[in-house]
Amino acid sequence: MGERRFPARYAPKPVSVGEVHEVDITEVSQRGDGVARIKGFVIFVPNTKKGDHVKVKITRVGNRFALAEVVQWRP
Repeated sequence: MGERRFPARYAPKPVSVGEVHEVDITEVSQRGDGVARIKGFVIFVPNTKKGDHVKVKITRVGNRFALAEVVQWRP
């Protein structure tokens, strides 16, 4: 039998609410939020811009993306 595949909503997420991660903002969304990725999983970070390196706290995890807030700005 082949490998069993689950829809994305059931796949384990690489982040959880409350976790703190250091990320690079690689792009800006249509809404103006900074976008980072952790293991390919999209993290939206308001009040950031492309090129920012920040420490963020995950505030919400959805099926296809997560939201985070800036905890500390990094040089």
